[in-house]
Amino acid sequence: MTSTPGRDVPALPASVRTTILYAVHSNLFISLATVSVAVTTARLVGLPLEPLPLFLVFAATMFVYSINRITDLAEDERNVPRRAAFTKRYGRRWLALGVALYVLAILVAVAAGVPGAGYLLLPLVAAVLYSMVGLKRVFLVKNCFVGAAWGVIPLGVGYYYDVLASPGILFLAAYVFAMITVAAVVFDVKDIEGDREEGIATVPIVVGPRWTRISAQVANVAIAAGVVAVVAADLLEPSFLVVLAMNAYVATYIPFATPDRTPLYYGFVVDGEHVFLAAVVLVADWLTVL
Repeated sequence: MTSTPGRDVPALPASVRTTILYAVHSNLFISLATVSVAVTTARLVGLPLEPLPLFLVFAATMFVYSINRITDLAEDERNVPRRAAFTKRYGRRWLALGVALYVLAILVAVAAGVPGAGYLLLPLVAAVLYSMVGLKRVFLVKNCFVGAAWGVIPLGVGYYYDVLASPGILFLAAYVFAMITVAAVVFDVKDIEGDREEGIATVPIVVGPRWTRISAQVANVAIAAGVVAVVAADLLEPSFLVVLAMNAYVATYIPFATPDRTPLYYGFVVDGEHVFLAAVVLVADWLTVL
């Protein structure tokens, strides 16, 4: 099924919609989302924003997701035909760019003497396990795997700045893992038809879209309660409560996650949760300076 044009964000002009879809299909937006995780982590933990770690995150994301677009082409032709058409036309060019950025990131990291530069090979391992070995076919494991891959970003930031064991870094790694796992489950709602034909068991296929939404919302509330509990126990500064803005954002989009939503909804609204949080964190940061 496909949604009617403009259903997801009806107020957007056609030119803006086209631009956003291009950013979504080309993986530019999802790469911005992972960079947003690094920005949120750095600012909440009180670290300076430096271009190099942000570039490393952007390059690794572009590389991994460009591979995934190619390997998922058969499923996308059923689930998101417009994205599949984009991949057929431009996918190999964006993959080439992703590979080039990834290689450049490794070379720059090695040349700059970045601690743990060897860990930049992990995105390659993740891409192979998820897209080629078939990890994505294992029920729930694929969702947790995606969550873990994103959860590594705060750990990478902590490692880069030599504060890996700080409570803030460990908390954000767990928080990002949990929230991305929930988002990955919600994201599977749009792929029911293609995943079923490919024989891939997902939460929406097993329990249906309605119970998937209910389960995701319960998990979202539980995560928010966990955040409050951690802060109330004085394990973190009250400033970390700002992440609850994302729980509110997620609570808002979950009820609308249906199979007929377009890539603009899933690729921009759902995937935009961390961009939203980073914006909130930066604004809060700016207000404290005034």
